[in-house]
Amino acid sequence: MGQNQLRIAGWCIVISLIVGGFNSFAFAADKKEQERQEIRKMAQQTLSSLYKAQPSAKTALENAKGYAVFSNFGMKIFLAGGGSGSGIAVNRATKQETFMKMAEVQAGLGMGVKKFRIVFVFETEQVLSNFVNQGWEFGGQATAAAKAEGKGRGLAGAISVSPGIWMYQLTETGLAAEITAKGTKYYKDSSLN
Repeated sequence: MGQNQLRIAGWCIVISLIVGGFNSFAFAADKKEQERQEIRKMAQQTLSSLYKAQPSAKTALENAKGYAVFSNFGMKIFLAGGGSGSGIAVNRATKQETFMKMAEVQAGLGMGVKKFRIVFVFETEQVLSNFVNQGWEFGGQATAAAKAEGKGRGLAGAISVSPGIWMYQLTETGLAAEITAKGTKYYKDSSLN
């Protein structure tokens, strides 16, 4: 093989590596966008289910500074359990989306699998900003009944989980009358933002 042929072969290898790198980058970008679209679709389906179960929730979200929607899958076997999920937080004024994750740790005797969705409603920009940028924890073992009927803000079926933050929890059978939180942490998804 002559020197020119080696040079041409070398350039062909370099060009194929560059093209292959661009294809890998494009594939990764497509995969990220596909994951974002799946989360957006889950959020829209969850909001539709919420509005069907609690029609006044639509007004609550329209009047809110922002909202977040999460889907969770959890499992508990004997003394330990946990769950994970993903979601999206939306600033209603700017339409900015922040993709997020959640992780849950459970302790105590039990067994089973549960799937649920959560919708957070944020009353102020500051509360939304803190949730998105600092993360948020629903610690310990807390159970609260959904008693917001007297609020006059269309938050019937939601519970106040922190000043300025309301939560709806949907199970496969509809809106939950009680919300049980067990060491759940919400935080930004660094791979999708």
